[in-house]
Amino acid sequence: MDKRELLAQRAVSCQGDWAAIADSIRRDLPVPPSEVMDPYITIYDEMYPAALRQLRFPPWVLFYAGRLELLRQPAVTVVGSRQAGRYGELATRKVIGCLYDRFVIVSGLARGVDAIAHSRAIALGGRTIGVVGAGLDVHYPACNERLYRRMAADQLILSEYPRGTGVRREHFPWRNRILAALGQAVIVTQATLHSGTMLTVNEAIALSRDIYCVPYPLGDELGSGCDHLIEQGANILFDVRQLSDLQPRQMNSQNLQNTKE
Repeated sequence: MDKRELLAQRAVSCQGDWAAIADSIRRDLPVPPSEVMDPYITIYDEMYPAALRQLRFPPWVLFYAGRLELLRQPAVTVVGSRQAGRYGELATRKVIGCLYDRFVIVSGLARGVDAIAHSRAIALGGRTIGVVGAGLDVHYPACNERLYRRMAADQLILSEYPRGTGVRREHFPWRNRILAALGQAVIVTQATLHSGTMLTVNEAIALSRDIYCVPYPLGDELGSGCDHLIEQGANILFDVRQLSDLQPRQMNSQNLQNTKE
C-alpha cells in the first residue's frame, strides 16, 4: 500500500475528521483495512489544487464524483443564504450570467443561492463545482436530489468526508474553507448578519481573495450581511459589468495524474 492509499484509508477510518487524521499520521497509528468506495485525490497528488495548499488546514483527501479536470480551470465562488429571496435569486442569476463562460462556478450545493448558482451555470452551458459537507452518498438537502445527480454525472462534486459520513452541523463551517480557497474571488449575492456565508468570507479574506457583495436596501434583513461586509471594505457589486474586470487565472496548472478510480 503506497502513502496515498494509506492516507485515503485513514480518512475513511476517521470519517474525514481533519484533526483525527492528523493525529493518526503523527502517531503512525495502524489503520483498519477498509474499502475506499469513491474516487479520490490526496494532498500527495499533483492534481491536488494548489489553492487548497494555501489553507491553514488543507484537506488530506478529497473524494469526488464527476469531472476532476474542472479543478484545473479558473473558478469563482458564488455563495449566499439558504432562504433566497426574490432579489437574491435575481442577483445570483445575473452574476452567473456574467461569469459562466469564463469561470467554473463554485458553490456549496445547499438550497437557496447555492442551488440557483449551480443550476444557472448548467442551464447556460457552463461548468460548476459543488463542495458538500457529508459523504458523496448522502444527497443533502433532499430538494437538490436532481441537481446532485446531474452534477455527479457531468460537473464535479467534492467532499473531504468518505461515503457513509452523515450530515453534521460542524461539517459545514469546515467545508466553507474549501469554498473560499477554490475561487479566485468570492461573490455574495445574499446574506444575513448571522449567515454561514460570513464564515466563507472570513476564510476568503484570510486567503487574500477579492470579495464582492450585492448591496441591499436600507433595513432589508435578508441582505444585512452583504451591507455589513461592504461597510467593512468588500467591493460593492452594483452592476454586473464590474465582473468583466475579473480576469481568469489558472489556479492549478499541474497535470491530471496519480488519481485513483
